[in-house]
Amino acid sequence: MRHLMSPLDFSVEELDQLLDLANDIEKHPDKYAHACNGKKLATLFYEPSTRTRLSFEAAMMNLGGNIFGFSSAASSSAAKGESVSDTIRMISCYADICAMRHPKEGAPMVASAVSSIPVINAGDGGHQHPTQTLTDLLTIRSLKGRLNHLVIGLCGDLKFGRTVHSLVRALARYENVTFVFISPEELKIPSYIKEDVLESRHIPYREVERIEDVMPELDILYMTRVQRERFFNEEDYVRLKDFYILNNKKMKLAKEDMIVMHPLPRVNEISVEVDKDPRAAYFRQVQYGVYVRMALILTLLEVKVC
Repeated sequence: MRHLMSPLDFSVEELDQLLDLANDIEKHPDKYAHACNGKKLATLFYEPSTRTRLSFEAAMMNLGGNIFGFSSAASSSAAKGESVSDTIRMISCYADICAMRHPKEGAPMVASAVSSIPVINAGDGGHQHPTQTLTDLLTIRSLKGRLNHLVIGLCGDLKFGRTVHSLVRALARYENVTFVFISPEELKIPSYIKEDVLESRHIPYREVERIEDVMPELDILYMTRVQRERFFNEEDYVRLKDFYILNNKKMKLAKEDMIVMHPLPRVNEISVEVDKDPRAAYFRQVQYGVYVRMALILTLLEVKVC
């Protein structure tokens, strides 16, 4: 039995196999429509989510399986003081696999230590968001044709953004990837990411404040929102939330084949006028998220489809 706590839980070879499976699901959905008949997915979401929770539910339904769970801690026995360990022990009696989102870093890891079913980390605090990373990798590989030889700009909240942290860790394993970190001083990428992930492997990166200065060189621009829920100070949030807004004027500076990604939800960091640009990939990214979660469920449940 395997769990998914981090994108690094899969080797590069295993990731390639997972992404190949996701591509096959995209091309031949009917082949997988009953692959999980009789299987049940529990979605344990201790904090709000739209895309991730519904994407998991859509993935399991597309595989012919069933879903149940809760969408907030207030609607679970956590409100009565039940521990994560006790909850997963109980859920293990009902479900075949579990997706858990929790505001506390490491909570899904605690659950996996006592669970008798596979546990998928669907986001834990500002730490990891591995299934979003798998979605991002599938999007990049599908639209650019590769996961190496890329210049990737990550813009916005790089300090608290767990999607950014997970993606950097995953892409750092591929050849000739250069990172450009675009953020205000207060939201810079954490030093441990730079030191432990990049500098230790001699992976090139730059830190800049102005998005306009680097647009022409990017193959991928990964936008993020400034997350109100990660701030302790409302004044700081209000001051920084509009620091970067991507619009058509800035898009004119970019390569014709650059793609714009965003883990969503978007607030106002990407103007709606950009949605019509063929380089805007963030809604296609959502669809890729369903395919990759279908592939992940099949992999962790060890379901083979011929």
